[in-house]
Amino acid sequence: MMKLNAKELRTLDTSRQIPEIKRLPIYFILDNIYDTYNIGGLFRLADAISTSGIYICGESEIPPNHKIKKASIGTYKVVPWVYKKSTIEAIEELRNKFTLAVISVEQHKKAVSYINYNYIYPLALILGNETNGVSKEALDNSDAIVEIPMYGINKSLNVIVSASIVSYHILTNLK
Repeated sequence: MMKLNAKELRTLDTSRQIPEIKRLPIYFILDNIYDTYNIGGLFRLADAISTSGIYICGESEIPPNHKIKKASIGTYKVVPWVYKKSTIEAIEELRNKFTLAVISVEQHKKAVSYINYNYIYPLALILGNETNGVSKEALDNSDAIVEIPMYGINKSLNVIVSASIVSYHILTNLK
């Protein structure tokens, strides 16, 4: 498949041409992510790994917000997405459509290393708020919690970095 550069993506007319993309049965559930640049970056990641879609939940901005458009370099136009008032609403919708694993990416006492979890398709990754992480309600409704080991004094990585590490690990092991 031909790859589009940033300028081509930003000016892509989706009413006339959306590239045919084989999508993997992976969904991102964004749990109250506030930073529009993070949302845009997650659209880029979702396109890069060819996810089936993004659920933007809670008090988050949605496309076509200017900063999301800029950070996503237009990938918000080709990655399927939907807004839900709550993360639980997104989880319930996905569980009604599929038998899938709902996995939170979070530093937590019940978490296992992302490397040691046995991933199967289809799956949904819950990605949490920049300050508070994945909400308790979403954690309670997850089938599993995975974490990236942190060896310094910092508790966590940026949400895009975390999502990238876990997503590419999944692709490496399931493709």
